Amino acid sequence: MDFTVVLAQIKPKLGCVADNLLLIEEQIVRARESRADLIIFPELALSGYFLKDLVPDVALRVDSPEIIRLLELSRGISIAIGFVEETDDYHFFNSALYLEDGAIRHLHRKVYLPTYGLFDEQRYLARGEAFRSFDTKFGRFGMLICEDMWHLSASYILAMDGATTLLCLSSSPARGIESDSLGSASAWQKLTSTTALFLNCRVLYCNRVGFEDGVNFWGGSEYVAPSGESIVRGALLENDVVTAHVDEGALRRERIFSPMMRDENLPVTLQELQRIARHRGR
Repeated sequence: MDFTVVLAQIKPKLGCVADNLLLIEEQIVRARESRADLIIFPELALSGYFLKDLVPDVALRVDSPEIIRLLELSRGISIAIGFVEETDDYHFFNSALYLEDGAIRHLHRKVYLPTYGLFDEQRYLARGEAFRSFDTKFGRFGMLICEDMWHLSASYILAMDGATTLLCLSSSPARGIESDSLGSASAWQKLTSTTALFLNCRVLYCNRVGFEDGVNFWGGSEYVAPSGESIVRGALLENDVVTAHVDEGALRRERIFSPMMRDENLPVTLQELQRIARHRGR
């Protein structure tokens, strides 16, 4: 079905869950007033990104008052949002929730925690162990958190699990200048376009903005159609609200014109991956 989505390209405050929740509520209310069907927030929108030793202080259980409040708000609009999750055994995850009609439809724990360059996530956080697609009132979705999308197998698994829309929640820092463009922005735009094109799927990418520890996050949130075309894109380096009207007909036309997913041979893929795993295990 057709639906309208808002990509809330916000600037969370580091370690300030209460302040961030107020900001998030404001964005949700505005999106509901504009009659949007879905709102997507960035990775770790409730806490900020460079948390380090603050991780236990900002972590939330899925039954915490903050999550309950978001569940209440999801009765009027579907919500995708990132936060630090605490489990019963006191593990902490970089997680994302998909909330709809007052219920948790899906929880994704970031699988690929970067430990290069500016990043040191695996020092403070546990790794997720699964990629699962899930059903929503707008079709079958898959969720990724930032670095997850740079591993092609993640998007492929979700697409083979039936996802026709990929949501990517991101906290990507601005890096590199390429002539008159930003290197990180160019790299992400190539990635989202290529992923959408080869998997015949839609990509909804939401990236944050603002400074933390001297690092600037670049924004550029976008909706990429199954053709690989960027339909709408947010501003660079500043707060923005990106509204996209997602057309079911565009997905149908692209899958008729370029039926790559129809022709994908999953048994051959599994056979060859098993062969490679056996060879590497020798």
